[in-house]
Amino acid sequence: MLIHLVDGTYELFRAFYGAPSSRLSNGQEVAATRTLLRSFAGFLAEPDVTHVAVAFDTVIESFRNQLFAGYKTGEGIDPALHSQFPLAERASRALGLVTWSMIDFEADDAIATFAVRAARDPAVSQVRICSPDKDFCQTVQGTRVVIYDRKKKLVTDEQGAIARLGVKPAQVPAYLALVGDTADGIPGLKGWGEKGTAKVLGHFGSLAAIPRDKSWDLALRGAESLRGVLQQAGELPALYETLATLRYDVPLPEAVADLAFRGPDMVALKELCTELGSPELIDGLRLKTAG
Repeated sequence: MLIHLVDGTYELFRAFYGAPSSRLSNGQEVAATRTLLRSFAGFLAEPDVTHVAVAFDTVIESFRNQLFAGYKTGEGIDPALHSQFPLAERASRALGLVTWSMIDFEADDAIATFAVRAARDPAVSQVRICSPDKDFCQTVQGTRVVIYDRKKKLVTDEQGAIARLGVKPAQVPAYLALVGDTADGIPGLKGWGEKGTAKVLGHFGSLAAIPRDKSWDLALRGAESLRGVLQQAGELPALYETLATLRYDVPLPEAVADLAFRGPDMVALKELCTELGSPELIDGLRLKTAG
């Protein structure tokens, strides 16, 4: 069987910025939620989509904000988008999808945790992480745990992930610590670009193994400058690496079998469509029953 783990936060953002605005009489923006309903219903209609879970950042902040004040927060998110998070989670559950609402952890942590769990199950042929987030390159395992672009139907396996960033999966947190990740509020280090960072990590293997107090045995332009920046940064790179490292210990109660699609909750779905101002929306959804 295939396991599909969907980044619900990304899907909602994509729906919000890809759909024309539509507000109810009370001012509530609902276009993204309607779009998400159609998108997920269409996804479920695909024949190989049988076991699915969706993870949302119910609260944008997580334990990482306690480690670093500059880490991403909900500040700056369009209120019209932010107000649809509860609706999006309801939509996911009404469609019959296992839905994880993350508060202390992030949606990415939930997906990574279950990806590793599912990969250990011999009944699982492949785990597909449905998200373009480069953070997930650290979770890829050969052709068993892959990144899947739902729109393009494109699979990125371990070799593809290495080609994307230039480092092995285990080196991705160190790579992001040095290069930075603006989406997550990780600043990285000045002058550490993608190619140079990949070359340094390829040579030394890990962040901890990069010498700070002696010149590098490495043919790289500007190497001494990079070493100086790293030395001056002190413990910050290690902190950034911790921030970029996905967790695999999120307490998710589900087993692989629990992700089997068993059909939508028609009562909840009809109620939600009515609340969204489109009671007729349910008739246009390509709803798949259990099977």
